[in-house]
Amino acid sequence: MKMNDEIKLFNEKKVRTHWDEKLEKWYFSIIDVVEILTNSSNPRDYWFKMKIRVNTEDGFELSTICRQFKLKAADGKMRATDLADTEALLRIIQSIPSPKAEPFKQWLAKVGYERMQEIADPSQSINRARDNWQQLGRSEKWIQQRMTGQETRNKLTDYWKESGIKKTDEFALLANIIHQEWTELSVKKHKEIKGLKSQNLRNHMSEAELIFTALAELSTRQIA
Repeated sequence: MKMNDEIKLFNEKKVRTHWDEKLEKWYFSIIDVVEILTNSSNPRDYWFKMKIRVNTEDGFELSTICRQFKLKAADGKMRATDLADTEALLRIIQSIPSPKAEPFKQWLAKVGYERMQEIADPSQSINRARDNWQQLGRSEKWIQQRMTGQETRNKLTDYWKESGIKKTDEFALLANIIHQEWTELSVKKHKEIKGLKSQNLRNHMSEAELIFTALAELSTRQIA
C-alpha cells in the first residue's frame, strides 16, 4: 500500500482512503462506505445499481463526482476503485437510506479535522496510530516494538531514496529480499500463512517477528 493510502476505522470497520497531497483532501473508497451503511453482502453490485437508480430518478450521474485510484483489494491485488472526496461522499450518502448515515457524516468531519492537525503537528499521527492499535487489542509492549520497527524502516527507506530509488515497486522488491533473508518466505507467502489478504503484515506480526524484521532492516542500512 502506498504511503498516501491508508485504512481508516469507523466503528471497527475498515475504510480504504487516499490522501491527495496536491489538493490536500481525503478520498474514500465508495464500496467500503456502501458496505458499512447498508450491510450489503455485495456492496459493489449495490453501488452499480444505485448509480442507475439515481440517474433514473434525479438525472444525475454519480460517476461524475467520483475518481478512480488503484487500491489494494481483498485479494491483495491493486485494483481500480471508485473514490469520492468528502463533499461527493456526502452527496452519495444522501441516496443511501441508513441509520448509520448521520454518525458516518460526523466521522467524515472528524477524519478531515484530524488530518489538518497531523499536517500542523506530525506527532499527532503517531498518537492516533497508537490509539488505533490499542482499539485492536495490542499490548503496550507490542505497540512500542511496532513503532520502533517503523522508525527503523523509515530510516532505511530514507537511505534508499538518497541513493536514487524512487519507484514504489522498487521499494517493495528490496523489502521482499530482506524479508526472505530472515524468514525464508516472501512477504506474499508469509501473509498467506497468516491468512491475510489486504492487511498490513507488520500489524499482524508477533513481538519476535517485529524484532527480527527491525534487526534485518537495521543491518541492511548499516552494511549499505
